[in-house]
Amino acid sequence: MGTATLITFIVYLIGMLAIGFISYRLTSNLSDYVLGGRRLGPGVAALSAGASDMSSWLLLGLPGAIYVSGLGSAWLAVGLAIGAYLNWQFVARRLRIFTEVANDSITLPDYLENRFRDSSHILRVVSALVILIFFTFYTSSGLVGGAKLFESSFDLGYNQALWIGAIVTISYTFIGGFLAVSWTDFIQGILMFLALIAVPIVAISELGGWSSAIDAVGAISPDHLSMVQGVGAISIISSLAWGLGYFGQPHILVRFMALRSPKDVPKARLIGMGWMIIGLYGAIFTGLFGLAFIATQDVDGLSAVGAQLTSEGGFQALADGEKIFIVFSQILFHPVIAGILLAAILSAIMSTIDSQLLVSSSALAEDFYKAIFRKNASERELVWIGRFAVALIALIALLLAGNPDSTVLGLVSYAWAGFGAAFGPTIILSLFWKNITRNGALAGMIVGAVTVVVWADMLQGGIFDLYEIVPGFLFNLIVAVVVSKMGTPPSDEIVAEFEEAARR
Repeated sequence: MGTATLITFIVYLIGMLAIGFISYRLTSNLSDYVLGGRRLGPGVAALSAGASDMSSWLLLGLPGAIYVSGLGSAWLAVGLAIGAYLNWQFVARRLRIFTEVANDSITLPDYLENRFRDSSHILRVVSALVILIFFTFYTSSGLVGGAKLFESSFDLGYNQALWIGAIVTISYTFIGGFLAVSWTDFIQGILMFLALIAVPIVAISELGGWSSAIDAVGAISPDHLSMVQGVGAISIISSLAWGLGYFGQPHILVRFMALRSPKDVPKARLIGMGWMIIGLYGAIFTGLFGLAFIATQDVDGLSAVGAQLTSEGGFQALADGEKIFIVFSQILFHPVIAGILLAAILSAIMSTIDSQLLVSSSALAEDFYKAIFRKNASERELVWIGRFAVALIALIALLLAGNPDSTVLGLVSYAWAGFGAAFGPTIILSLFWKNITRNGALAGMIVGAVTVVVWADMLQGGIFDLYEIVPGFLFNLIVAVVVSKMGTPPSDEIVAEFEEAARR
């Protein structure tokens, strides 16, 4: 990495840490630390939700999948766009209202306990456990992405790169909490958006325009230009099913909870969906045209930016397709712009890791420490427990990310399925069906989470190649409805609260 690129990169990191320190001054209690006091505007909430959602997979994982497999992998983007829209359209406003009505709940486990009047705390504890388990894997995916960035850009060993990226992200989350995370996510979202517009446009220009770029890809691999060639029905269903995950992602749902008013949802939805769709197109074109670009480049020039090559069907290709955006940034742009683009990759990584660490820390502080061990804990004490939880969870995720052969998309898919299957049906039913019971929600959540683990780790081949979120989501929904109908109906108090929230 050149000096100008390095300086630009460092300035960005200092700016993110500065936001963390400013937010520290505005954080006085646990509600501020984990929910920002419910005062996010629609723009910040939308870009913060998008940036924390998309993570490094938008700049590394998705372009890498398109680079390797072609437009057949774009079904995943279609599924995500549909799922995100439905989440904003039907869940966002209702969840914002319900969490306030349900005793001003500030975390997802807190909401579920209050929604079902669960004095045993079992619903809170189980949901907090699900959050801690799957967010550890999710956080690991971001750390792997950060390691790939630092490894390629700074010529570092994988483990060195892993620790440097982790320390930067953990620092401002530890210090500033939700406000730091949301404002840095807002800035990072803008940076990611601009990067995903700039890189494919310049790449297409370098290949001689749109038609020439398409022809160049087709000459190398015609199948790359088809969304159906060589893609089976199970693969398409699995990719589209990623959209189901949105209804259960705690780090996205918490943005809905933090909106200053339910009336801000339509504006936030417009901003968030516009950002997402353009970003997805940018990621797809980056991977698609990267195939033709790399195949025509001088080997020495690629080696100079740390690109490791392999031979694929008579043409040269990247050994690790997930680094295509990094290579583009360093080859196509002035060193200062390259520094900004590389900072955009780190932005994508940081914006998700910080959100995941924050939700995990709130699960430990609010849903374990306060609920079970220290019911009278002071607000200041809970904030510091949350901060130390950030460090602890990050350390475990670092250990999981220690394998240099890990892929960003692989780790994300497992955690995404876990949350979608465990929480998705539970959240939807809690918001739209007044007859769901505590036992129904609990049974469905456990079945959904266990199905993902068993399906992903033990069942393979044929129908079992279906993405684990599909059976997990379906089984959760069925079990939650059946158990609720078999048990004692919800109390009049719970039904009255549901109807009050539904009227708003």
